[in-house]
Amino acid sequence: MSTSRRLLVEGASDAIGFLAGALLGYGIGYVLGLDLFAEGYDTRSIFAIALVGLGGGIGLNLARRWRSARAPAAPKKQ
Repeated sequence: MSTSRRLLVEGASDAIGFLAGALLGYGIGYVLGLDLFAEGYDTRSIFAIALVGLGGGIGLNLARRWRSARAPAAPKKQ
């Protein structure tokens, strides 16, 4: 795989993983009744922000694991 194609796949998979995780975190917060866009920073808003950040981080980590699992194995040095 060429360098530019590898970088494109890396960037796109990172972005998709982060976005999917952040949206899932937002959805979980919404179901729990946490308002991410509330006036001010009350406790419920802070928990909603943390869920979105946590979801985005987990999604990014899963995207990187998926990409490394698909990568061809490097030849072993003897």
